[in-house]
Amino acid sequence: MTIPTPALHAAAERFGTPLYVYDAAELDAALARVRAAFGPARVYYAMKANPNLTLLRRLQAAGVGFECVSPGELARAEAVGASGGQILVNGPAKSGAEYVSGARLGATFIVDREEEVGLLPPHSRALVRVNPALEVSTHDHLATGAAGSKFGVTLVQAPRVLEALRGAGHTALGLHVHIGSAIRDAQDFTAAFGRLAELRAETGPLAVLDAGGGWGLDADLHGIAREAWAAARAFDADLWVEPGRYLVARAGTLLTRVVGHKRTGRNFCLVDAGMTELLRPMLYGAEHPVTALWEGTDCGVWDIAGPACESGDLLARDVSLPTPRRGDLLAIGEAGAYGAAMASTYLSRSRPAEALYEPGAADGTDWTVIRRRETPQDIWAMELGRNR
Repeated sequence: MTIPTPALHAAAERFGTPLYVYDAAELDAALARVRAAFGPARVYYAMKANPNLTLLRRLQAAGVGFECVSPGELARAEAVGASGGQILVNGPAKSGAEYVSGARLGATFIVDREEEVGLLPPHSRALVRVNPALEVSTHDHLATGAAGSKFGVTLVQAPRVLEALRGAGHTALGLHVHIGSAIRDAQDFTAAFGRLAELRAETGPLAVLDAGGGWGLDADLHGIAREAWAAARAFDADLWVEPGRYLVARAGTLLTRVVGHKRTGRNFCLVDAGMTELLRPMLYGAEHPVTALWEGTDCGVWDIAGPACESGDLLARDVSLPTPRRGDLLAIGEAGAYGAAMASTYLSRSRPAEALYEPGAADGTDWTVIRRRETPQDIWAMELGRNR
């Protein structure tokens, strides 16, 4: 993230905390890195990482398509003007609404099980998602290519599903593989692409190999791209990729203020953001970089604790910080992915505002609010209470 510290303080003062801030320059840079590595591969953004419409419009203007996994995500894709080859419909348990919307928009479906062939709208375009049954270097909840995960068909089933698609009058474009998120070891991708290449003798040439995403933020993209292109060429296929977290994680920061501190069995820095604003540490044991935006020489080791009445409501452990004071500002990094997207109103907490930093924007301001902060009334607006 390249947002200067004074600009972060200014945003927190202007918009309040907790607050998600996004760096437009880092978003653009992440996409540039993907394109530099993967060349002419078609890029689809895995919208679940962060579905904010402003970010979607920015990506679409850069020629990026969207991978959608819900009716709501399809509605967002349509809202920004995407259609046809710009949309993929993925997911292991698609609803009827997704088939209807996907067909109306001319999307490509990613088939996740044999039964789904009979559920597709007539004359659909489709890819077959293959589970390579690998043990990969990530948290179990993120390992979508493991043998025990709910995703995809087996290597044995894949050629049969391709043939079933053709027999049903659909266009079987090719194969899809996505082995997980935040993969630490690039060799996991090599193994997955290699297993798909083993199917070439049974499938013949294909139009598309979709190599998914899931790359760690520090991954060797050029090395992964070489392996993905080698697998695609084995099928005489074009290459598609689906980055999500890679594109937006480092572009986003969660700003949170210190409300106090306490010392019990451990040292706790108490802040106004927690699991309702950043669930990944509690859900996956994810580690996010933490930066103190104040100065001090008396550093200690602190756990960053949120306001929820949950023992697991910790944003980070064992962080070296100057002694925190009420009102001090913390920046939780790599929060652009699955921060706002997973934010909840648990405890009737209002979801934070989101702001985009883009110096020299047309309107002459550096900051643009791209989602306003919720109010309590927003939270209960859909409830049918007896007294109004």
